[in-house]
Amino acid sequence: MVEVTLWGGLVPLAENQKTITVEAGTVRELLRKLQERYPGLKSAIENDVAVVVDGVVYRDDRSKELAADAEVFLMRRLAGG
Repeated sequence: MVEVTLWGGLVPLAENQKTITVEAGTVRELLRKLQERYPGLKSAIENDVAVVVDGVVYRDDRSKELAADAEVFLMRRLAGG
């Protein structure tokens, strides 16, 4: 089981849950299960989210494997300019 911490903008879309525990082996599986459990997260996950695993940002790589003790955050995707 992986514990995921959501950035503040996602909390209302996840029934006001700031942290969520999910059984997932990869980032892709984690995001799919979050969307199934909280359909309101779907658009944000597909368009606005970067996944941070153990301090490393994974913007588009959804194949990253997750250890059971991984520290996972869903953050707003940032763009430079």
